[in-house]
Amino acid sequence: MTTTPRALNRSTLARQLLLDRATIDVGDAVRRVVALQAQQPGSPYVALWNRVTDFDPERLDEALAGFELVRSTLMRLTLHVVHAEDYRAFREGMEPTLRGSRLHDPRYKAAGFTAADADALLPRLLEYAGEARTGALMRECLEAARGGPVEAVVWRMIRQYAPLWHAPSGPPWSFGTAQSFVTASTLPVLADPDAAAAGLAVLLRRYLEGFGPASVPDMAQFTTAPRGRVREAVRLLEGDLVQSEGQGGTVLYDVPGAPLPDGETPAPPRLMAMWDSVLLAYADRGRMIPPEYRKHVIRVNGDTLPTLLVDGYVAGVWRPVEGGIEASAFHPLSARVWEELAGEAEALDTFLAARDPRVYGRYDHWWVKGLPTVETRVFTGR
Repeated sequence: MTTTPRALNRSTLARQLLLDRATIDVGDAVRRVVALQAQQPGSPYVALWNRVTDFDPERLDEALAGFELVRSTLMRLTLHVVHAEDYRAFREGMEPTLRGSRLHDPRYKAAGFTAADADALLPRLLEYAGEARTGALMRECLEAARGGPVEAVVWRMIRQYAPLWHAPSGPPWSFGTAQSFVTASTLPVLADPDAAAAGLAVLLRRYLEGFGPASVPDMAQFTTAPRGRVREAVRLLEGDLVQSEGQGGTVLYDVPGAPLPDGETPAPPRLMAMWDSVLLAYADRGRMIPPEYRKHVIRVNGDTLPTLLVDGYVAGVWRPVEGGIEASAFHPLSARVWEELAGEAEALDTFLAARDPRVYGRYDHWWVKGLPTVETRVFTGR
Protein backbone atom coordinates (compact mmCIF):
# COMPACT_ATOMS: atom_id res chain seq x y z
CA MET A 1 0.00 0.00 0.00
CA THR A 2 1.31 3.43 -0.97
CA THR A 3 0.47 6.44 1.21
CA THR A 4 0.32 9.80 -0.57
CA PRO A 5 1.79 12.99 0.89
CA ARG A 6 -1.68 14.51 1.31
CA ALA A 7 -2.90 11.39 3.10
CA LEU A 8 0.06 11.69 5.49
CA ASN A 9 -0.88 15.31 6.13
CA ARG A 10 -4.48 14.37 6.90
CA SER A 11 -3.35 11.51 9.13
CA THR A 12 -1.33 13.94 11.22
CA LEU A 13 -4.22 16.40 11.45
CA ALA A 14 -6.66 13.67 12.49
CA ARG A 15 -4.43 12.17 15.17
CA GLN A 16 -3.45 15.59 16.47
CA LEU A 17 -7.11 16.62 16.86
CA LEU A 18 -6.76 19.30 14.18
CA LEU A 19 -9.45 18.14 11.76
CA ASP A 20 -12.11 18.60 14.43
CA ARG A 21 -11.78 19.87 17.98
CA ALA A 22 -12.48 17.06 20.42
CA THR A 23 -14.79 17.06 23.43
CA ILE A 24 -12.16 15.63 25.75
CA ASP A 25 -10.45 16.36 29.06
CA VAL A 26 -7.03 18.02 28.88
CA GLY A 27 -5.26 14.99 30.39
CA ASP A 28 -6.73 12.69 27.77
CA ALA A 29 -6.01 15.25 25.06
CA VAL A 30 -2.31 15.40 25.96
CA ARG A 31 -2.10 11.61 25.90
CA ARG A 32 -3.78 11.57 22.48
CA VAL A 33 -1.29 14.05 21.00
CA VAL A 34 1.62 12.40 22.91
CA ALA A 35 3.36 15.58 24.12
CA LEU A 36 3.15 19.36 23.87
CA GLN A 37 6.17 21.55 23.19
CA ALA A 38 6.46 23.74 26.27
CA GLN A 39 9.62 25.86 26.25
CA GLN A 40 7.34 28.87 25.74
CA PRO A 41 4.91 28.64 28.69
CA GLY A 42 1.87 29.88 26.76
CA SER A 43 2.22 27.44 23.88
CA PRO A 44 0.62 24.35 25.52
CA TYR A 45 -2.45 26.50 26.18
CA VAL A 46 -2.67 27.69 22.57
CA ALA A 47 -2.01 24.14 21.36
CA LEU A 48 -4.91 22.76 23.40
CA TRP A 49 -7.16 25.68 22.42
CA ASN A 50 -6.69 24.47 18.83
CA ARG A 51 -7.58 20.88 19.73
CA VAL A 52 -10.16 20.81 22.54
CA THR A 53 -13.77 21.98 22.29
CA ASP A 54 -14.49 24.88 24.67
CA PHE A 55 -10.99 24.58 26.13
CA ASP A 56 -10.79 25.97 29.67
CA PRO A 57 -7.25 27.10 30.51
CA GLU A 58 -7.97 26.73 34.22
CA ARG A 59 -8.31 22.99 33.70
CA LEU A 60 -4.74 22.90 32.37
CA ASP A 61 -3.62 25.03 35.33
CA GLU A 62 -5.15 22.44 37.66
CA ALA A 63 -3.63 19.47 35.83
CA LEU A 64 -0.17 21.04 36.02
CA ALA A 65 -0.56 22.12 39.66
CA GLY A 66 -1.61 18.60 40.63
CA PHE A 67 1.12 16.98 38.50
CA GLU A 68 -1.40 15.04 36.43
CA LEU A 69 0.47 16.67 33.55
CA VAL A 70 4.17 17.43 33.97
CA ARG A 71 6.72 19.69 32.31
CA SER A 72 10.26 18.38 31.87
CA THR A 73 13.17 18.13 29.44
CA LEU A 74 12.45 15.21 27.12
CA MET A 75 12.30 14.80 23.35
CA ARG A 76 14.59 16.92 21.19
CA LEU A 77 16.25 18.04 24.45
CA THR A 78 13.49 20.60 24.96
CA LEU A 79 10.72 21.16 27.48
CA HIS A 80 7.53 19.19 26.91
CA VAL A 81 4.28 18.73 28.77
CA VAL A 82 3.35 15.04 29.00
CA HIS A 83 0.96 12.98 31.08
CA ALA A 84 2.56 11.90 34.37
CA GLU A 85 1.77 8.27 33.56
CA ASP A 86 3.84 8.55 30.39
CA TYR A 87 6.80 10.33 31.93
CA ARG A 88 8.82 7.37 33.20
CA ALA A 89 8.84 5.40 29.93
CA PHE A 90 9.47 8.53 27.86
CA ARG A 91 12.34 9.58 30.13
CA GLU A 92 13.92 6.12 30.06
CA GLY A 93 13.66 6.11 26.28
CA MET A 94 15.43 9.46 26.14
CA GLU A 95 18.11 8.51 28.70
CA PRO A 96 21.07 7.84 26.38
CA THR A 97 20.41 11.03 24.40
CA LEU A 98 20.01 13.21 27.48
CA ARG A 99 22.98 11.66 29.24
CA GLY A 100 25.26 12.08 26.24
CA SER A 101 24.19 15.62 25.40
CA ARG A 102 24.11 17.00 28.96
CA LEU A 103 26.78 15.10 30.92
CA HIS A 104 29.27 14.99 28.05
CA ASP A 105 28.76 18.55 26.88
CA PRO A 106 32.18 20.21 26.39
CA ARG A 107 31.16 23.16 28.59
CA TYR A 108 30.19 20.81 31.42
CA LYS A 109 33.47 18.93 31.12
CA ALA A 110 35.48 22.16 30.89
CA ALA A 111 34.02 23.17 34.27
CA GLY A 112 35.65 20.10 35.78
CA PHE A 113 32.62 17.80 35.93
CA THR A 114 32.14 14.24 34.70
CA ALA A 115 29.13 11.97 34.29
CA ALA A 116 30.28 10.10 37.40
CA ASP A 117 30.12 13.38 39.36
CA ALA A 118 26.49 13.84 38.35
CA ASP A 119 25.67 10.24 39.31
CA ALA A 120 27.15 10.85 42.75
CA LEU A 121 25.36 14.17 43.26
CA LEU A 122 21.90 13.20 41.99
CA PRO A 123 20.65 11.22 45.04
CA ARG A 124 21.09 14.18 47.38
CA LEU A 125 19.66 16.62 44.85
CA LEU A 126 16.58 14.47 44.21
CA GLU A 127 15.99 13.94 47.91
CA TYR A 128 16.16 17.70 48.49
CA ALA A 129 13.64 18.27 45.68
CA GLY A 130 11.10 15.95 47.29
CA GLU A 131 9.14 19.17 47.66
CA ALA A 132 9.25 22.05 45.20
CA ARG A 133 12.43 24.15 45.41
CA THR A 134 13.47 27.23 43.51
CA GLY A 135 16.31 27.01 41.04
CA ALA A 136 18.48 29.14 43.35
CA LEU A 137 17.95 26.74 46.26
CA MET A 138 18.63 23.73 44.04
CA ARG A 139 21.92 25.23 42.91
CA GLU A 140 22.87 25.91 46.55
CA CYS A 141 22.13 22.26 47.36
CA LEU A 142 24.33 21.17 44.46
CA GLU A 143 27.16 23.42 45.68
CA ALA A 144 26.86 22.09 49.23
CA ALA A 145 27.06 18.52 47.97
CA ARG A 146 30.00 19.41 45.74
CA GLY A 147 31.76 21.34 48.48
CA GLY A 148 32.32 24.47 46.43
CA PRO A 149 30.94 26.82 43.76
CA VAL A 150 29.21 25.34 40.73
CA GLU A 151 29.15 27.22 37.44
CA ALA A 152 25.77 28.11 35.96
CA VAL A 153 26.36 25.85 32.95
CA VAL A 154 26.92 22.86 35.26
CA TRP A 155 23.66 23.48 37.11
CA ARG A 156 21.86 23.89 33.77
CA MET A 157 23.19 20.60 32.40
CA ILE A 158 22.45 18.65 35.59
CA ARG A 159 18.93 20.01 35.98
CA GLN A 160 18.14 19.15 32.35
CA TYR A 161 19.48 15.64 32.84
CA ALA A 162 17.99 14.94 36.28
CA PRO A 163 14.46 13.47 36.48
CA LEU A 164 12.96 16.74 37.67
CA TRP A 165 9.57 18.23 36.92
CA HIS A 166 9.03 21.97 36.71
CA ALA A 167 6.76 23.10 39.53
CA PRO A 168 4.16 25.75 38.62
CA SER A 169 5.39 29.16 39.73
CA GLY A 170 2.78 31.70 38.71
CA PRO A 171 0.32 33.12 36.17
CA PRO A 172 -0.64 33.66 33.48
CA TRP A 173 0.56 30.35 32.04
CA SER A 174 1.45 28.31 35.19
CA PHE A 175 5.20 28.74 34.70
CA GLY A 176 6.55 32.19 35.42
CA THR A 177 10.08 33.50 35.14
CA ALA A 178 11.21 32.12 38.53
CA GLN A 179 11.78 28.40 37.97
CA SER A 180 11.03 25.79 40.62
CA PHE A 181 11.61 22.04 40.48
CA VAL A 182 10.36 18.88 42.15
CA THR A 183 11.58 15.29 41.84
CA ALA A 184 9.49 13.06 39.57
CA SER A 185 7.06 11.01 41.64
CA THR A 186 8.01 7.78 39.85
CA LEU A 187 11.73 7.80 39.16
CA PRO A 188 12.97 6.45 35.82
CA VAL A 189 15.83 3.97 35.71
CA LEU A 190 18.92 5.83 34.54
CA ALA A 191 22.04 4.56 32.74
CA ASP A 192 20.45 1.15 32.08
CA PRO A 193 20.55 0.04 28.41
CA ASP A 194 17.67 -2.41 28.81
CA ALA A 195 15.39 0.17 30.42
CA ALA A 196 16.37 2.68 27.73
CA ALA A 197 15.57 0.25 24.91
CA ALA A 198 12.19 -0.68 26.39
CA GLY A 199 11.35 2.96 27.06
CA LEU A 200 12.21 4.01 23.52
CA ALA A 201 9.96 1.27 22.14
CA VAL A 202 7.07 2.59 24.25
CA LEU A 203 7.80 6.16 23.19
CA LEU A 204 7.96 5.28 19.49
CA ARG A 205 4.72 3.31 19.58
CA ARG A 206 3.03 6.30 21.20
CA TYR A 207 4.63 8.55 18.59
CA LEU A 208 3.12 6.46 15.80
CA GLU A 209 -0.28 6.59 17.47
CA GLY A 210 -0.12 10.38 17.53
CA PHE A 211 1.92 11.19 14.41
CA GLY A 212 2.06 8.12 12.17
CA PRO A 213 2.54 6.74 9.62
CA ALA A 214 6.20 7.69 9.88
CA SER A 215 9.67 6.63 8.79
CA VAL A 216 12.74 5.81 10.88
CA PRO A 217 14.19 9.29 10.10
CA ASP A 218 10.90 10.84 11.26
CA MET A 219 11.06 8.95 14.55
CA ALA A 220 14.68 9.95 15.03
CA GLN A 221 13.77 13.60 14.39
CA PHE A 222 10.98 13.51 16.95
CA THR A 223 13.15 12.00 19.67
CA THR A 224 16.71 13.06 18.69
CA ALA A 225 17.63 9.43 19.29
CA PRO A 226 20.23 8.05 16.83
CA ARG A 227 18.70 6.20 13.90
CA GLY A 228 20.45 2.99 14.97
CA ARG A 229 18.63 3.07 18.31
CA VAL A 230 15.37 3.84 16.53
CA ARG A 231 15.81 0.87 14.19
CA GLU A 232 16.45 -1.43 17.15
CA ALA A 233 13.30 -0.17 18.89
CA VAL A 234 11.28 -0.65 15.69
CA ARG A 235 12.56 -4.22 15.53
CA LEU A 236 11.24 -4.75 19.07
CA LEU A 237 7.85 -3.47 17.91
CA GLU A 238 7.83 -4.95 14.43
CA GLY A 239 5.28 -7.67 15.13
CA ASP A 240 2.86 -5.01 16.36
CA LEU A 241 3.33 -2.56 13.48
CA VAL A 242 2.13 -2.34 9.89
CA GLN A 243 4.13 -0.96 6.99
CA SER A 244 3.30 1.10 3.93
CA GLU A 245 5.27 2.87 1.23
CA GLY A 246 5.63 6.61 1.12
CA GLN A 247 6.90 8.98 -1.53
CA GLY A 248 10.12 7.76 -3.15
CA GLY A 249 9.73 4.27 -1.71
CA THR A 250 10.20 5.37 1.92
CA VAL A 251 9.18 2.68 4.41
CA LEU A 252 6.50 4.01 6.75
CA TYR A 253 5.51 2.33 10.02
CA ASP A 254 2.21 2.61 11.85
CA VAL A 255 0.01 1.04 14.48
CA PRO A 256 -2.84 -1.11 13.17
CA GLY A 257 -6.25 0.54 13.01
CA ALA A 258 -5.04 4.11 13.45
CA PRO A 259 -6.90 6.89 11.57
CA LEU A 260 -5.94 7.23 7.90
CA PRO A 261 -8.24 9.85 6.36
CA ASP A 262 -8.40 10.34 2.64
CA GLY A 263 -6.06 13.01 1.33
CA GLU A 264 -9.00 15.11 0.18
CA THR A 265 -10.62 15.25 3.62
CA PRO A 266 -11.45 18.92 4.33
CA ALA A 267 -9.09 20.57 6.83
CA PRO A 268 -10.23 23.74 8.62
CA PRO A 269 -7.86 26.68 9.12
CA ARG A 270 -5.96 26.79 12.40
CA LEU A 271 -3.72 29.32 14.17
CA MET A 272 -0.97 27.12 15.58
CA ALA A 273 1.15 27.77 18.67
CA MET A 274 4.87 28.56 18.52
CA TRP A 275 6.86 25.34 18.32
CA ASP A 276 3.73 23.28 17.75
CA SER A 277 4.76 19.63 17.59
CA VAL A 278 3.25 19.01 14.16
CA LEU A 279 5.86 21.33 12.65
CA LEU A 280 8.79 19.60 14.36
CA ALA A 281 7.87 15.92 14.58
CA TYR A 282 9.15 14.80 11.16
CA ALA A 283 12.40 14.66 9.23
CA ASP A 284 10.22 15.42 6.20
CA ARG A 285 8.93 18.84 7.25
CA GLY A 286 7.05 18.99 3.95
CA ARG A 287 4.28 16.98 5.58
CA MET A 288 3.10 20.26 7.09
CA ILE A 289 5.37 23.04 5.77
CA PRO A 290 5.79 23.75 2.04
CA PRO A 291 9.57 23.67 1.39
CA GLU A 292 9.66 27.27 0.19
CA TYR A 293 8.30 28.46 3.56
CA ARG A 294 10.38 26.36 5.91
CA LYS A 295 13.19 28.88 6.52
CA HIS A 296 10.63 31.61 7.21
CA VAL A 297 8.80 29.52 9.80
CA ILE A 298 11.72 27.69 11.46
CA ARG A 299 14.31 30.37 12.07
CA VAL A 300 18.08 29.94 12.15
CA ASN A 301 18.17 29.76 15.97
CA GLY A 302 15.35 27.19 16.12
CA ASP A 303 12.50 29.60 16.90
CA THR A 304 9.39 28.14 15.25
CA LEU A 305 6.89 30.89 14.60
CA PRO A 306 3.12 30.70 15.24
CA THR A 307 1.65 29.70 11.91
CA LEU A 308 -1.53 29.73 9.87
CA LEU A 309 -2.63 26.32 8.62
CA VAL A 310 -4.76 26.46 5.48
CA ASP A 311 -5.92 23.22 3.86
CA GLY A 312 -3.63 21.44 6.32
CA TYR A 313 -0.41 23.24 5.35
CA VAL A 314 1.45 26.29 6.62
CA ALA A 315 0.29 29.30 4.61
CA GLY A 316 1.52 32.16 6.77
CA VAL A 317 2.18 33.36 10.29
CA TRP A 318 0.28 35.16 13.03
CA ARG A 319 1.13 37.18 16.11
CA PRO A 320 -0.73 39.09 18.81
CA VAL A 321 -0.53 42.86 18.33
CA GLU A 322 -2.15 45.83 20.02
CA GLY A 323 -5.80 45.54 19.10
CA GLY A 324 -6.01 41.91 18.07
CA ILE A 325 -4.44 39.07 16.10
CA GLU A 326 -2.37 39.93 13.05
CA ALA A 327 -2.55 37.20 10.38
CA SER A 328 -0.12 37.36 7.45
CA ALA A 329 -0.33 35.07 4.41
CA PHE A 330 2.63 33.88 2.33
CA HIS A 331 0.40 33.49 -0.75
CA PRO A 332 -3.00 34.88 -1.81
CA LEU A 333 -5.95 33.40 0.08
CA SER A 334 -9.58 33.30 -1.01
CA ALA A 335 -12.27 35.41 0.63
CA ARG A 336 -13.77 32.24 2.12
CA VAL A 337 -10.48 31.26 3.74
CA TRP A 338 -9.99 34.75 5.16
CA GLU A 339 -13.48 34.57 6.61
CA GLU A 340 -12.71 31.24 8.28
CA LEU A 341 -9.39 32.57 9.59
CA ALA A 342 -11.20 35.61 10.95
CA GLY A 343 -13.46 33.38 13.04
CA GLU A 344 -10.48 31.51 14.48
CA ALA A 345 -8.45 34.67 15.08
CA GLU A 346 -11.30 36.48 16.83
CA ALA A 347 -11.86 33.50 19.13
CA LEU A 348 -8.13 33.26 19.85
CA ASP A 349 -7.93 36.98 20.59
CA THR A 350 -10.73 36.60 23.12
CA PHE A 351 -8.95 33.60 24.67
CA LEU A 352 -5.62 35.41 24.97
CA ALA A 353 -7.13 38.66 26.26
CA ALA A 354 -8.03 37.02 29.57
CA ARG A 355 -4.47 35.79 30.13
CA ASP A 356 -1.74 37.44 28.08
CA PRO A 357 -2.78 39.39 24.97
CA ARG A 358 0.87 39.71 23.87
CA VAL A 359 1.89 36.13 24.56
CA TYR A 360 4.54 36.05 21.81
CA GLY A 361 5.48 39.72 21.87
CA ARG A 362 9.16 39.03 22.57
CA TYR A 363 9.48 37.43 19.12
CA ASP A 364 8.34 40.50 17.14
CA HIS A 365 11.89 40.98 15.87
CA TRP A 366 11.30 38.24 13.29
CA TRP A 367 8.55 40.36 11.75
CA VAL A 368 10.73 43.49 11.93
CA LYS A 369 13.45 41.66 9.99
CA GLY A 370 10.93 40.87 7.28
CA LEU A 371 8.78 37.96 6.17
CA PRO A 372 7.61 37.23 2.61
CA THR A 373 3.96 38.02 3.26
CA VAL A 374 1.56 39.12 0.52
CA GLU A 375 -1.39 40.18 2.69
CA THR A 376 -1.89 41.01 6.36
CA ARG A 377 -5.12 41.49 8.26
CA VAL A 378 -5.85 42.21 11.93
CA PHE A 379 -8.82 40.60 13.70
CA THR A 380 -10.20 41.34 17.14
CA GLY A 381 -12.58 39.41 19.34
CA ARG A 382 -12.63 41.92 22.19
